[in-house]
Amino acid sequence: MVGMNVDGLVGPSHHYGGLSPGNLASAKNAWQVANPKAAALQGIAKMRLLFDLGLVQGVFPPVATPHLSVLQALGFTGGPETMLRACHRSNPRLLSAVYSASSMWMANSATISSAHDTIDHKIHVTPANLQHSFHRSLEVAGTGRVLEEIFADPEYFVHHSPLPRHADFADEGAANYMRLWHESSEAGLSLYVYGRAAGDSAGDQPKIYPARQSLAASQAVARSHGLHPDRRLFIRQRPEAIDAGAFHNDVVAVAYANVLLCHERAFAEQGSVRESVGRYFASRETPFYWLEVPENRISLTLAVQSYLFNSQILPLADGQFLLLAPEECRESPLVWDYLTELCAQDNPIVEIRAIDLRQSMHNGGGPACLRLHVPLDREALNAVHRGIICDKSLLDHLSQWIEKYYRDRLTVDDLADPEFYRNVQEALDKLSDILQLGPIYEFQRV
Repeated sequence: MVGMNVDGLVGPSHHYGGLSPGNLASAKNAWQVANPKAAALQGIAKMRLLFDLGLVQGVFPPVATPHLSVLQALGFTGGPETMLRACHRSNPRLLSAVYSASSMWMANSATISSAHDTIDHKIHVTPANLQHSFHRSLEVAGTGRVLEEIFADPEYFVHHSPLPRHADFADEGAANYMRLWHESSEAGLSLYVYGRAAGDSAGDQPKIYPARQSLAASQAVARSHGLHPDRRLFIRQRPEAIDAGAFHNDVVAVAYANVLLCHERAFAEQGSVRESVGRYFASRETPFYWLEVPENRISLTLAVQSYLFNSQILPLADGQFLLLAPEECRESPLVWDYLTELCAQDNPIVEIRAIDLRQSMHNGGGPACLRLHVPLDREALNAVHRGIICDKSLLDHLSQWIEKYYRDRLTVDDLADPEFYRNVQEALDKLSDILQLGPIYEFQRV
């Protein structure tokens, strides 16, 4: 299996609106000055690193903002500039929401199932409905449209509609999904992590922050994708972890191939989870590494602050792995010392690197948040839209595009600037040409 890493390109309207309850970084940095240019270039640097490692790296364009149709539906009238100014005067938080660049976090965009795990042997794609957060729900249609454009060939890909937008079916995509497998067997085990279920008692729920992913949503995605029943596992996220700021599973756990790195308090009934996963690999006589970080070494609080588990596990040669961690991990002696020890132990993670994604991190998104892993083989990869697959030329072109169009300072108040509105549309219009995607944005078709 080749596999493909797709990173969201940070949009020109990247700012700090503090729109995400339970996301501690987002709340802490609300209404501060953002640097969209630095954010986007940091994202490009991450893509370049993976490309240099020899991995297949793709780039996903940002959703078009602002969502003017939403302002119209909410009673704002007149031309775009009139509506934006009126919204800024009456409800700056709403203006922030319709300009949100959160689609850059591709881990939330969709859940994708491998053709080796599905009954029809096709890759299944379901965009997350993101109904928990108003600003994130606005990106769903645009994201789904681009996913269908990039993975268009029906011989390999099946696209599903997002789940119904209701709390019972709240779906946050791959941020609450992990897939485990071993190179000797292409079939994998899908782990769906949820925070709440129908009939929960008060003791099952977090006390401070709401649980986003529902069990019914996870079950519906697995069912519609036609996953083999013995290749899926539904796991409850520990309420304590959610209250500590782990609004998604990828803040307390990360997995790749036959390695799962998690905090001691990531899951409810964690011992049973470990046994179930272990039995799956034992039945196939393949090795599995459960790497559990104890609370007495790295507290939940520190894990969330450093985003240790929002790292990416990346393949190197000979079945060994590299852990790509946010720079904040290196800045914490406790975390860095632990990771250094981890690399020296008997497991496939042999190297650790830190990367600066500070602009994204200030809104609660680290290396793993920015990417969506697409499990596919060489034939399916050849069917992917070529314009989004990175090489040196494309990455250089995107860097030049960012330098031309992106501001190095942006606040919520700046979003009402008519010149900024025109600049964003011009930038996105040019981007669709760079990525050879055609008129993917609504404003291009009007």
